[in-house]
Amino acid sequence: MLIGELAALATALLWTLSSVCLTAAGKRVGALNVSFIRVVLACAFMSAHGRLTRGLWWPSDADAQTWWLLGISGFFGFFLCDVCLFKAMLLIGPRLTLLIFSLTPPLAAVFSWCGAWFSHGDVLTPKDWSAMAVTLAGVIWVVLEGPANQETAEASVSYARGVALAAIAAATSAIGLVFSRAGIGQFDAVAANFIRALAALPGYGLLFTLLGRWRSFADALKEYSAMGPLVLGAVMGPFAGNVFVMVALRYSPPGIVATITATMPVLILPLSILYYRERVSRRAAVGAVVAVLGVALLML
Repeated sequence: MLIGELAALATALLWTLSSVCLTAAGKRVGALNVSFIRVVLACAFMSAHGRLTRGLWWPSDADAQTWWLLGISGFFGFFLCDVCLFKAMLLIGPRLTLLIFSLTPPLAAVFSWCGAWFSHGDVLTPKDWSAMAVTLAGVIWVVLEGPANQETAEASVSYARGVALAAIAAATSAIGLVFSRAGIGQFDAVAANFIRALAALPGYGLLFTLLGRWRSFADALKEYSAMGPLVLGAVMGPFAGNVFVMVALRYSPPGIVATITATMPVLILPLSILYYRERVSRRAAVGAVVAVLGVALLML
């Protein structure tokens, strides 16, 4: 039975649906509020999961080095990445954001290769460089198509900002993955993810204080129409999605799992057409497929 492959496909579907739900919530209460509330909910879910599976509400069995490395990973992957990612989704939509975000695996490979102290002897072969070039070509091919609405300068600026934020999200996610690999060892995967989420909370607290956004955050909690998709997105993404990816990694090689979960830019296409009523060009569809094939070539 293809348990691992099916679990990986379920992960990709859940993460894709989560992006749609969180984008819908973000349009009502703002990207920053959604990003923060999502992490808080994820912490609550993972705490309950730890109590049920390991008898621990808190990852107290992690040593100092694990906390330090996973904490850095969480700051980049759960804080900086998410803030940029959700804002990008509001500016350019989930479809293009997820496509640009597919650059995460190649960027992680490059960062790991550059950071010899974290790379565990990783070596990038000519095939790896070719695969990364294919992924980058697919993304650039779609990005250069430009926004669907180019009638105003404001639309072009928003498009450029969204693309830049999605690229930053991919880079910070890749940095987070490199530190995760260095810190997780044999530690429980869900508990490790819990540490990453906890490390993001001080960043959000500081950012909300500096921007004076606590009143906005309190108002967002009263926006009940946004809470449904927000909670659903948090359950499907950082919680259920992560559980399924752990199941997938138990039964299938990491390369296979990473390749299947990287199909989100393709999986989002039907949703973009049916839910967002977006006109997806042939160029956009081909570019998404090319980018995913590049990730597959890198991982397999």
